[in-house]
Amino acid sequence: MTPVSIVIITLNEEKRIGRLLDDLSKQTHSDFEVILVDSNSEDKTCEIAKGFEKALPALTVHKMEKRGASLGRNTGANLASNERILFLDADVRLDPTFLTNALHQLEQKKLDVAGVYMSAKQLSFGYKLGYGAFNAGLYMTSFFFPTSVGACLFSTKRVHEEIGGFDEAIVLCEDCDYVRRASQTWRYRMIPVSFWFDPRRLEQDGFLKMGLTYLKANIRRFFFGEMRNNEMEYKFGHYTDANNKC
Repeated sequence: MTPVSIVIITLNEEKRIGRLLDDLSKQTHSDFEVILVDSNSEDKTCEIAKGFEKALPALTVHKMEKRGASLGRNTGANLASNERILFLDADVRLDPTFLTNALHQLEQKKLDVAGVYMSAKQLSFGYKLGYGAFNAGLYMTSFFFPTSVGACLFSTKRVHEEIGGFDEAIVLCEDCDYVRRASQTWRYRMIPVSFWFDPRRLEQDGFLKMGLTYLKANIRRFFFGEMRNNEMEYKFGHYTDANNKC
């Protein structure tokens, strides 16, 4: 099956990066490299990641001086040695068969770029309803105005290079902009696999508030184009662990 370059972006993720790397070490599909791009973390993120070098022999850790989700993803994509790329955030969790199932779907549907649904397992009924609505929106918009979740997104090196990668001037919905531009030339769809992630984002921002923020942002994008002038302020890496700022 297809070899994959997995690009993970991190910023002060010492409490979570080990979980994701452990998940990757247990994948049934093992032909992949891991490129971890760190946005100058102030904690032990990089040290913990390097501790997985035996479990993940094709793991490399790169530390940037500047910070930024799009910058990190672009940096990782430039370092990728495989054509197929998977972009992940550090707080993502994956089932052991995730790569096997996802690659099967990508090959079967002949997709260049693909989004992945969010799973609400182990979360409350309210979250399950919210995730269901969000996933339904991802599916419906995929046919006319693609939106996606950059925390878990498949692409290829060729697509990434030809569309100019992630737009580093966009802070909010840069992942949606990426798939929108890619879909204009390349085949994009959602695939029926899922990932889950730490609900801290939803708990700190508020599930309803966060959902409305992204809904408002995408409605604005649809009518007025991408937001490159901080029209809706959003700060990369603003989530916290207890009283420690990330």
